[in-house]
Amino acid sequence: MNISVIGTGYVGLVVGACLAETGSDVICADVVESKIEGLKKNILPIYEPGLEDLVERNQQDGRLNFTTDIGAAIASADVLFVAVGTPPDEDGSADLQHVLAVARQIGKHMSKELVVVTKSTVPVGTAKKVAAEIKKEARFPFHMCSNPEFLKEGAAVDDFMKPDRVVLGVDSDHAREMMTEIYAPFVRTGKPIIFMDIASAEMTKYAANGMLATRISFMNEIANLCEKVGANVDMVRRGIGSDSRIGSSFLFPGPGYGGSCFPKDVKALVRTASEIGMEMKVLGAVEDVNKGQKLRLGEKLREALGDNLRGMHFAVWGLAFKPQTDDMRDAPSLTLIEDLLEAGATVCAHDPASMAEARHKLGDRITYAESNYDALAGADALIVVTDWNEYRHPDFARVKESLKRPVVVDGRNLYEPEKMLDLGLSYYSIGRTTVELPAPLRVGEYA
Repeated sequence: MNISVIGTGYVGLVVGACLAETGSDVICADVVESKIEGLKKNILPIYEPGLEDLVERNQQDGRLNFTTDIGAAIASADVLFVAVGTPPDEDGSADLQHVLAVARQIGKHMSKELVVVTKSTVPVGTAKKVAAEIKKEARFPFHMCSNPEFLKEGAAVDDFMKPDRVVLGVDSDHAREMMTEIYAPFVRTGKPIIFMDIASAEMTKYAANGMLATRISFMNEIANLCEKVGANVDMVRRGIGSDSRIGSSFLFPGPGYGGSCFPKDVKALVRTASEIGMEMKVLGAVEDVNKGQKLRLGEKLREALGDNLRGMHFAVWGLAFKPQTDDMRDAPSLTLIEDLLEAGATVCAHDPASMAEARHKLGDRITYAESNYDALAGADALIVVTDWNEYRHPDFARVKESLKRPVVVDGRNLYEPEKMLDLGLSYYSIGRTTVELPAPLRVGEYA
């Protein structure tokens, strides 16, 4: 079977490499020539564990090829995955211009019966729009399929190779048969392929991300309440997570969600509802809570150091929105850094993977450290934003010695408050009791 993937971004590249790994001949096409030339040399445009090895191995074995010739990629395909970007418009709706542009190319260049798979996250009704564009020039029969992706950044290869489920919305038996054949190697352990109508498949992706975003915002709100009433959110999380009706996933409090999916998909689902006169009240609240949560680290700094941060210098550990990725889209670090810069402070940051992306987004407005310890020199406080493994067990004596003031703000609850106090550090975390060193004695005061 010949498979083509249009778009070599995060989703398209993972899809193409993983399908090639099972023996299919795969062509990945993109209009960005520099990206394709880099991929031919095994230079990936994204950081994703395990993906570089897949790309290199399958290129070497001749199963995976990259091209800028979109027409040729379409003409050769039995199954065509559309995995181009769907960025949010200003009103929150998904921008479908790239998807529909590909659809027009499909109509012009298809050379045989074809299954067209929308892999990009798209609103309900998009497959119909794609089919309408293809029909304008198609000379061969084609079939539509919606196959939403459920890839976690940092674990995308494993998620594709060992999926919890495969969701497929199809409009014909031919599409069902072809997609069953493609995904058979990935569900040998008994995980389900769930067939449904196309509209339901399109909605499933948004509903899943909306639910996960809701859990995050709910837990962050519970964490903020815990701080007010003296409860420990870690205990609460374990208590409710042990309930089989709830489970333990996505219950960790933090500085708010970011990335390429949750912010965009929640907005798009809210917008879809508003277009038909319906208000998504729960998801509207989820967005509001998340916006406020991204301000919490700055609020905690002011709690520790006072409202006036002008002239202070801060160390930031973690820039990506989560570990094991270089993705900084809607990352909490960006909100924090903008807050600090606007307050007249300076920032030195470190991240194991996203330094290049940070330079692209922030330029020389902050400084960048070669190591997490280098970022600490002369800082008035350390703020931990991303829970990289490298930050979980630091040398706290070195941390304290490097800091101008012994203040740590932990947005991921990586450390134990009592231990931090014993180490001589004032410690501020999410949803747990703050531990502060006693204020230094003034002249003439006695303990």
